[in-house]
Amino acid sequence: MSGADIAGLIAALVFAILVALLAKPILKLTAVFEELIITIRSLNGEATPLIGELTKTVQTTNSQLEKVDDITNNVSDASANVSALSSLVTSTVGQPLIKVASFSYGLKKAMRGDDGTERAQNPHTSGGTDQ
Repeated sequence: MSGADIAGLIAALVFAILVALLAKPILKLTAVFEELIITIRSLNGEATPLIGELTKTVQTTNSQLEKVDDITNNVSDASANVSALSSLVTSTVGQPLIKVASFSYGLKKAMRGDDGTERAQNPHTSGGTDQ
């Protein structure tokens, strides 16, 4: 055997040892990948029904929000109607009541004297002043 044959044999032996040393971590890595595949399949199996339930929940929430929107629109319309009714009552009933109150206040003031006492209906005095 020549020196080149021995060097080639040593190189092959070192390469075999290197492959043997790397085989163990590669086998462990393969086991990790297999476990990862099992976990992903499990998550996929659990996530699909969860996504279905989430879709139903979102649809239910949207329908409830549409109902709330309708209620809000109805309350807004009712508020506008109450405002219009209030304006109508104020102009229809309020103005005549103010006029009646003003007239009665003026009549009351006219019936009182300058000092706030009621005037007596005495035929001997003219207009409530002393002569």
